[in-house]
Amino acid sequence: MGLTNPQTNHEVCGVIFQLIDEFIFPDPSLAEEDGLLAVGGDLRPGRLMLAYENGIFPWYSKDTPILWYSPHERFVLFPHKIKLTRSMRQFLKKENVEIRMDTNFEAVIRNCETVNREGQDGTWITDDMRQAYIELHRLGIAHSIETYIDGKLAGGLYGVQTGNVFCGESMFSLQPNASKTALVWLATTQGYDLIDCQVHTPHLESMGAEFITREAYGKILQASNTNTV
Repeated sequence: MGLTNPQTNHEVCGVIFQLIDEFIFPDPSLAEEDGLLAVGGDLRPGRLMLAYENGIFPWYSKDTPILWYSPHERFVLFPHKIKLTRSMRQFLKKENVEIRMDTNFEAVIRNCETVNREGQDGTWITDDMRQAYIELHRLGIAHSIETYIDGKLAGGLYGVQTGNVFCGESMFSLQPNASKTALVWLATTQGYDLIDCQVHTPHLESMGAEFITREAYGKILQASNTNTV
């Protein structure tokens, strides 16, 4: 799986693992209480894919080095458990609402970077992060789901596919229900085993997302990647 004994194959910085040039991560079970597992490295496609295949993702700001996380609990959505309100069902039937996939990835990630969210100060999508995921999209690994209302981009989300698991990275809405519509479409049409939401929000919880252990998440990832080989 690309994991290694931390005492032999990479350097340790205090209690946090310092990555080196080789594509290696410590075992996710060694993460700190807040999920922080390692620091450093880069965002090359090979390293990013190794991370996602092992339940690890980058999350940092412009003022920090690259930080890699593997939370002890994962906030996920099992597609068959998604909850739809009556108003949401009615919204999905509107003729002026259209869902597209991978037609405007760069616009989606830029909106995720710039659209203000309640309770959030600034963005974690750095210039390097944006370019790294654009490259993953070019390679067919990262995908965007876009909601258009009256022909204009109104919201959406993007994420990374590993096996039959979709790892959601960020969402945005310029109009009510736009990002939710993209998520519903993703859950109900693409046949994924699991959608990783990463961070808990009441909005996602109301749609059926739930916490599972890292161990349970790892088993789903391993089975998903094995079945798609």
